[in-house]
Amino acid sequence: MLGENYVLLPSGVLAFGKGIQEQDIDERVKRWHDNIANIAFFLILAGSQTAEIDGISAAGSTPISRRYTAVADAELLLRGPMHPKRWPLPPLPAGVSPALISYVASRFLKIKPTIISSGLLQSPTFTHVCLESSKIGPARCLSSGNAMDISRVNLLRDAGFKIGKKLKKSLLITECVPGGTTTAFAVLSGLGINVNGLISGSHRNPPSELKIKLVNQGLKAAKLKKNPSSIELMAAVGDPFQPIALGLLMGARESGLDILLGGGCQMLAVLALALNEMEQESRSEFVETIVIGTTSWLVEESLSSSEKKRNSFIHLMNNVAKHFKVNILGLASGYRFNDSNQKVLRDYEIGYVKEGVGAGALSLLAQINGLTQREMIKKCDTEVGNLFKSKDEKTN
Repeated sequence: MLGENYVLLPSGVLAFGKGIQEQDIDERVKRWHDNIANIAFFLILAGSQTAEIDGISAAGSTPISRRYTAVADAELLLRGPMHPKRWPLPPLPAGVSPALISYVASRFLKIKPTIISSGLLQSPTFTHVCLESSKIGPARCLSSGNAMDISRVNLLRDAGFKIGKKLKKSLLITECVPGGTTTAFAVLSGLGINVNGLISGSHRNPPSELKIKLVNQGLKAAKLKKNPSSIELMAAVGDPFQPIALGLLMGARESGLDILLGGGCQMLAVLALALNEMEQESRSEFVETIVIGTTSWLVEESLSSSEKKRNSFIHLMNNVAKHFKVNILGLASGYRFNDSNQKVLRDYEIGYVKEGVGAGALSLLAQINGLTQREMIKKCDTEVGNLFKSKDEKTN
């Protein structure tokens, strides 16, 4: 049985989660290994005005650049670093877009995403699914306590559910939502879960005080009743990604599918919103085929100097599990970039970026399917070189 920290699997993947038996881990990892050619891979792009708060996110160095982070990352994942870009990657304080890691892993796995777009200020130039009018635009800032209309949340959730219910393949959900860890913070707090000091983000040192201030402001303005529904919470302080992912998850789970939630705090928030919508006696069975998939950088991050709060994300996941009285399994890719020739990749080792665009989930799938540490670094180094080369050619 796993304790508070993680265990290293033979593949190099890290496993974590209280109450999980090692035999259960082996069985679930084997299923993802065996079904790699039978995966429905979704990338959800969404926009929220929360991302435009100065200093809230490093997924783009400025509030204006964060408006097109999602389409730029999706374009990189779909087309690769060498392809001429309609949307240039926004400048980052350090590191490189996690979409580059996702591109390398997904090419190795030979899988491509279905893109779902909601609340963006741009209309993507690549094939995508739009579940609502593109004119609606981003969610309002969560500090308003009125991020989205209830009708919008219901529409997105129901549309996601219909897609999930029709699937016949194992489901991988990934996301790109600037400001998304802050809306995740808000809905988890609204559910009554202790998340202070445990929510990460794209910054090397996440702006915890700013997030707490915005979340408190939003929850106070929302004037929610005690024990609000997930729909009410998302409408008050959420973003469009959450109801889409919630619907996908619940629809796919109703069809009995294996589900990999690719990400960190945002995926935990979606899982918590799903568990909040069901009776206690149904929850343990619901999580039996669900895995959180993330990166080792996120898992090994400690946001507090307290020894008791090392591995902040694992503590966060365990708090969600304890709140709903379930056991949740987390898996993290074991890849590291210490030996990379590219500084922007080594930046991951000192706390920049950490996760996004399914980098952790896709990497761990690549790892359990035989992509070695050395091969991963070599491929990522090459693609960073290609990315810089394509930028130089465009400049010249």
